[in-house]
Amino acid sequence: MASSSSTRSIVLGLSLWFLLISPALSLTCTSQSKNLKNEIYVHCLDLPSLSSFLHFTYDASNRSLSIAFVAAPAKSGGWIAWAINPTAPGMAGSQALVAYKDSKGAVTVKLYNVSSYESIVPTKKLSFDVWDTSADESGGLMRIYGKVKVPEELAKAGKLNQVWQVGPSVTPEGMIAKHDFAPPNLNSKGALDLSGAHTGGGSTGTDSRTKKRNIHGVLNAVSWGILFPIGAIIARYLRTFESADPAWFYLHVLCQSSAYAIGVAGWGTGLKLGSDSKGVTYTGHRNIGIALFSLATVQIFALFLRPKKDHKYRFHWNLYHHSVGYAILVLGIINVFKGLDILNPENKWKSAYIIVISVLGGIAVLLEAITWIVVISRKSRSRKA
Repeated sequence: MASSSSTRSIVLGLSLWFLLISPALSLTCTSQSKNLKNEIYVHCLDLPSLSSFLHFTYDASNRSLSIAFVAAPAKSGGWIAWAINPTAPGMAGSQALVAYKDSKGAVTVKLYNVSSYESIVPTKKLSFDVWDTSADESGGLMRIYGKVKVPEELAKAGKLNQVWQVGPSVTPEGMIAKHDFAPPNLNSKGALDLSGAHTGGGSTGTDSRTKKRNIHGVLNAVSWGILFPIGAIIARYLRTFESADPAWFYLHVLCQSSAYAIGVAGWGTGLKLGSDSKGVTYTGHRNIGIALFSLATVQIFALFLRPKKDHKYRFHWNLYHHSVGYAILVLGIINVFKGLDILNPENKWKSAYIIVISVLGGIAVLLEAITWIVVISRKSRSRKA
């Protein structure tokens, strides 16, 4: 009875995770078209950091670029910005459109000349013409609208250095507070191909690198962060019940093998992302990922060397198997949180994972108590016999 109840709880916990993660994958620029002031943009891009999106149309005949930039401020009362740097990649030297709520609570757009990282100066005019600027907010997202006259030399090149950013607050005088300097903030820049081809935009509107990052995150969260803990729970607690033997073993092997296969796929996408992102290194996340893959590979192949129950080396094998298993369990959960910090999704997705892990932890605590009761009761009966 207890075994059946725990199995249902595990399935419910896993189902909750998939229900929560699915909307995260659907949050792309194409899903926002109904909230863009009824204007249709030819291209839309899922920008590769800060969960930001750019919709745009470029008219080469008059060098006009219509944009709608969408992002969530770092905090309530914060700001978002989209900029063009006419001279170099990066923020210094860029000409920015910044949206935030003014003292009356209305969302407004201001122009800023970012002459250096220390000097962010409000201005009435940028180095190129900008018109039809406006902004709005809904569902926790801010949107900047505007039209830009692309400088002739940039129009000939067909590409712009674009920069985007989000920040935590704005002073009553309209001075924007510094943004974080976490990897997603530092990586929020890139070349914008005016044809929409640079990041796979066009009418399909999805950025291939963002897709790979999302796939990498989901695969690893499901494998190292959920299936491996479930497999550990099955092995530790279900085998206590005599009626679950040997079913618990096959469930454990199936769960861990599936987790390993999914984890290898996630590890492979991580290697591909690393090779495609020269100069961007997340050392801690990468090193833990390598350790996880190595330990899990040894753990899987150790199954083929598993001694029989009465073998003299079985105790040592169990000690090794449990130690490596718990190491994978802890490192996997830590690396999922490191990955979430790198991807920097909305807080609700991190909260969703915390809920799932908390549910699994609660199940483990409950089963720990139940198994102790069963073991003590069994020993008591054996003494009386």
